Amino acid sequence: MPLYPETEPYAHGMLAVGDGNHVHWETCGNPEGKPALVLHGGPGSGRTPYARRLFDPAAYRIVLLDQRGSGRSTPHASRHDTDMSVNTTSHLLADLELLRRHLGIQRWLVWGVSWGSVLALRYAQTHPGAVTELVLTGVATGSDAEVELLTRGLGRLFPAAFDAFLAGLPAEDRDGNLAAAYNRLLESADPEVRERAARAWTDWETATIPAPPRSVGRFEDPVFRQGFARTVTHYWGNGHFLGDGGGGNGGNAAERDGVVLRDAHRLKGIPGTLVQGSLDFGNLLGIVWRLHHAWPGSELVIVDDVGHTVGAPGMADALVAATDAYAPRR
Repeated sequence: MPLYPETEPYAHGMLAVGDGNHVHWETCGNPEGKPALVLHGGPGSGRTPYARRLFDPAAYRIVLLDQRGSGRSTPHASRHDTDMSVNTTSHLLADLELLRRHLGIQRWLVWGVSWGSVLALRYAQTHPGAVTELVLTGVATGSDAEVELLTRGLGRLFPAAFDAFLAGLPAEDRDGNLAAAYNRLLESADPEVRERAARAWTDWETATIPAPPRSVGRFEDPVFRQGFARTVTHYWGNGHFLGDGGGGNGGNAAERDGVVLRDAHRLKGIPGTLVQGSLDFGNLLGIVWRLHHAWPGSELVIVDDVGHTVGAPGMADALVAATDAYAPRR
């Protein structure tokens, strides 16, 4: 199924969510349509107009937002004085609820990509009454094993890029949590240290996760690069701030790790479609397969010869088919 035509927002705004943060949101499509929330990846990537085209604008009221510290939300994570201690999973979940109530929405379909799939899953697990369906792609669950795979495990497949990635760190930090080590550099008081770390981090991402030119090009923007690298290492270096049963950042590492997959039973009664590329490196851990089999009522759609890329041939067709399946009958 082809993408829907480009559509522009009919409303947008800045929502005060506390802690000095304001989240930018927009709504597109049919104001009377079925509400659908779009959660971008990263963490820290910010929303893109492309996601609007995955929904029938005549059937859906499409809601997009820039999560804390990203896109047009303020303060931006690229600013060194931005307080990242108030940018955690529990804060983002609370922001979603504030936005839902602000827009007068009772329940909505939630669409998420990559980190957005983690956030969507945790949101549905902790606020099941607010979610009608889930459509997820580039599926992840935020476990330590996934972070270890993406920061160290893929070094066997990309040895030259991995050597350069390690070289960006002090020798004493190369055997531990690489995301946390890079985050320490990205929090340095020295702007040159921060810039070198952001470049090294995004060079590694570019080498290991093939993406369309429009995505890679954003890494050439120093503001985006700094904000993205700082945010993703902040989350990856801290277990994605999952745990404590409510989506917060409490609990020890053992309680926190793997909580999204362990709580898959909470999704019972919520229909969902998992659209996954057959070449997505996250598949090496079997995460999406395990999630599908632990989630009653979910459907797994595998798109051949596609990696961790929403816009790849075949992927867009599968995602449009998924949103069409949940669209209200005309």
